[in-house]
Amino acid sequence: MKKLFLLIFCLASLSFPQNSKNLLELGAELKSTPADQTLQANNNLIYDTPEKKKPGLAIIYSLLLPGMGELYAGSYSSGMYFTIAEGALWGTFIGMNAYGNWQKERYKSLAASKGEVQLEGKDDDYLTIISEYSNIDEYNNEKALERNFDEMYDPSKYHWNWQTTEDRKKYRSMWISSEQTFNDVRFVAGALIVNRIVSVINAVRLVAAYNKSIDEELSWNFSVGISQHVNLPHSLTFNFQKSF
Repeated sequence: MKKLFLLIFCLASLSFPQNSKNLLELGAELKSTPADQTLQANNNLIYDTPEKKKPGLAIIYSLLLPGMGELYAGSYSSGMYFTIAEGALWGTFIGMNAYGNWQKERYKSLAASKGEVQLEGKDDDYLTIISEYSNIDEYNNEKALERNFDEMYDPSKYHWNWQTTEDRKKYRSMWISSEQTFNDVRFVAGALIVNRIVSVINAVRLVAAYNKSIDEELSWNFSVGISQHVNLPHSLTFNFQKSF
């Protein structure tokens, strides 16, 4: 029995210094570690907040080309109608101008060939008057009777004489067609302006709606933390936030 106790004592003596050393090292490591060391990582689970649109840019885009302001605002489904209208109006504008000029060239050519008119230096008022009178003498006689001598033309510079009444009427028909077309072009030009104004208003409205949707959008945030304590086991911390 004594031999057994002696053997146990010897083994205890050999192992005790090693255990003491391990305990000392563990204490030193614990002292070097902060009392509360937390590692945290924040991650947005949805996405970053989109950048707001600028109404000024929407106005500029719509003025340059109606519909582009709506495209900038992210809603071209309504803006495309302004773009289509713009194309149709420009097509009408160009076509009507071409037709008006074509008719003008026709009636001028008719005046030169059938009315003995020298077109060089003649203004629009003269081209209008020759459509109403068969010749310059008929016109001057009427003005003389009306005592409007200042409205009379010099026969050496403003001569005209239609060969037939039909030629004069044909000339007047083409003149009316040309003038009416140019008058209608003004309405098309006005429609182009209105199309831009309406597009600007619509684009600004859509930008405001887009920015409002960003302000009202939910923003979610989820954080995870790892806490280390000296006298307590490691722990996880969770942080969940939402804002309107």
